[in-house]
Amino acid sequence: MIKILILEDEIPAKKKLKRLLETLGNPIEIVAEIDTVIKGVSFLKRNSVDLIFSDIELLDGNSFEIFNQVPISCPIIFTTAYDQYWMDAFEINGIDYLLKPFSQERLRKSFDKYLNMRNLSNDKHTDLVNLSKIIEQNFATNTRKKRFSVRSKQGIYFLDIDKICYFGASYGVVFAYDTEAKKHLLSEATLKEIEEQLNPLDFFRLNRSEIVNKQHIESIQYFTKNSMAVKLRGWQQHLLTSQNNTAQFRSWIEQ
Repeated sequence: MIKILILEDEIPAKKKLKRLLETLGNPIEIVAEIDTVIKGVSFLKRNSVDLIFSDIELLDGNSFEIFNQVPISCPIIFTTAYDQYWMDAFEINGIDYLLKPFSQERLRKSFDKYLNMRNLSNDKHTDLVNLSKIIEQNFATNTRKKRFSVRSKQGIYFLDIDKICYFGASYGVVFAYDTEAKKHLLSEATLKEIEEQLNPLDFFRLNRSEIVNKQHIESIQYFTKNSMAVKLRGWQQHLLTSQNNTAQFRSWIEQ
């Protein structure tokens, strides 16, 4: 019997994962379903499991906070809507990284990977770890958005990611603003969904409604004590960081 711990704060995602696990046909026991960092730390200090399925964002923080406080010896399969944490995941016993929404087939491949690792000798386990590192190195390249499709009256055209200065949302509608100071309506996408497809080294969420492309930033000025004004090449208006994001923005811009 394979003892499984699920770290997940979204009820629909938790139900889907349990349903998919039941279809795999392997003898499993879900010993706990936990939605907070505090509960996760408490549980893992007193219990051991064979495999962990872990979301990244929990109700009270980041799941990595759990693994930093409690030594983990079992493998972890991460399930998340965010791709920017993949490097951290592979550094903390992560053997796979499933981007939501994932299919039954994708889950089966991850679970088979765990089963193979379980049956390997220590030497072969080292080979599997090396394989995971190769997957890690190639993960970002395979998941980043390279262009966006834009619908117009004439049809559909494509906008390369490098030509986008920033994304802006207004009343639920998202526009991409390009290097020629033109805006393009991105239909069927929210700002959050777009953010999840961008390279976090190149793009940053300045505030609730704007994401900026680092390569098009011309200058930065202090706007208030806790906010900064960002000037983009070819654009007259400035974008403002929110007070909550200013410190993180200052760190990001230096990377």
